[in-house]
Amino acid sequence: MLLFKRFTATFLLFLTGAFAPLAEAAGTARAEELFSIGPLPITNSMVTSWVVSLFIILAVRWMVGKPKLVPGRGQAVIENMLVGLREMVEPIIGKKALRASLPLVLGFFVYIVIQNWSGLIPGVGSIGWGYTDEEGTFRVAHSLIRPGNADWNGTIALATIAMAAWLFIVLKYAGIKVLILDLFGNKADKKEVGSILWLMLIPMFLLIGVIEVVSILIRPLTLSIRLFGNVYGGESLMHAMHYFPAFYFLELLVGLVQAFVFILLFSVYIGLICNHGDEHEEGSHH
Repeated sequence: MLLFKRFTATFLLFLTGAFAPLAEAAGTARAEELFSIGPLPITNSMVTSWVVSLFIILAVRWMVGKPKLVPGRGQAVIENMLVGLREMVEPIIGKKALRASLPLVLGFFVYIVIQNWSGLIPGVGSIGWGYTDEEGTFRVAHSLIRPGNADWNGTIALATIAMAAWLFIVLKYAGIKVLILDLFGNKADKKEVGSILWLMLIPMFLLIGVIEVVSILIRPLTLSIRLFGNVYGGESLMHAMHYFPAFYFLELLVGLVQAFVFILLFSVYIGLICNHGDEHEEGSHH
């Protein structure tokens, strides 16, 4: 029951919207502003994100209802998905941080998949107002609905939430000392390399630590660009090919793969810091 509450709470974060616009891509990649609430512009991609989030919450609540010891069909589907994702990410994250990470992993996966696939629904990205060109073809200039992940603001919001959760989990289950040692500590074995060489390696590992900090700082950018680029590229391809049926199957696969890539990278980031010593602890119990 607690897990389902955490699952719902994860999506409540997404219901707050894809934040205020954090970046704007050029040309048609920019989301259309529908209206504003004070200084906050509400775009078509934000509305789609809210609708998808609400749909997922209501669908999960309807499928699960009141959790039972003998699950019904809906609860069985959710539990099987949960078990499958747990078996996939547990070796990566480690047992220590798994309980806190799993609701986020499940939330990210379902949300991203549905958002990616929402662009395949007829009318998404093409319902709106526009003009008729010289050849008599209607061109959409302003779309009412647009996939949330086809807007860079939405993917930056996802990546920001993921990295904020990463920092919280790492500090809670590993601690600031482990984090600093993992980034800047001397990884060489003093007994094997000797004291002199071990001391000479300290500046090199400090430099490596600085590079690692830079790589951590740009993770929200890389996570967001990867997801945005694939989804927006797929949306553009579907429009250019006039929704040719064969490309639906391709985009279904791409949407699924991108969701897996996102949660696997998120799991790896956590596991790099938190997944230490599980083997040693298990061996000490035998």
